[in-house]
Amino acid sequence: MSSAKQLAKRFREVLLDGVWIANTNFKDQLSGVTWKQAITEIGSLNTIAMLTFHIDYYIAGLVHVFEGGNLEIRDRYSFDLAPIESQDQWEGLLNKLWENAEKFASLLEQMPDAKMNEVFVDEKYGTYLRNIDGMIEHCYYHLGQITLIRKLLIE
Repeated sequence: MSSAKQLAKRFREVLLDGVWIANTNFKDQLSGVTWKQAITEIGSLNTIAMLTFHIDYYIAGLVHVFEGGNLEIRDRYSFDLAPIESQDQWEGLLNKLWENAEKFASLLEQMPDAKMNEVFVDEKYGTYLRNIDGMIEHCYYHLGQITLIRKLLIE
């Protein structure tokens, strides 16, 4: 299996359908979370909705680059979630995440392995491999937060 295909498999595991490392994934943890639970604040922690938006923001930004666009995402905007005031809005955010995650994985699978060592946008960002690995690690980090917040709210 190519490096790109292995990375796409790891990415899908954390977002959509795997359980290898964390024994769970985003889709599993966000399943059954209501919009009211998703926006519930616990102390100074980010809400589940905020973390969901945050991860989708970065995934969508990298998808844009994979499709030939410029790197337009900025850290300062990565938590700019519009208020969620209904189950439909929450489900819209989730569906956007699932669609962007699948698009990310599909585009990644199609990348030639040689692309992994190429500069990602600008030398200061390192290689494609560094950024893809970073995205996977970023997802695991926030999956852990979502899992803990969900336990505090639901279980």
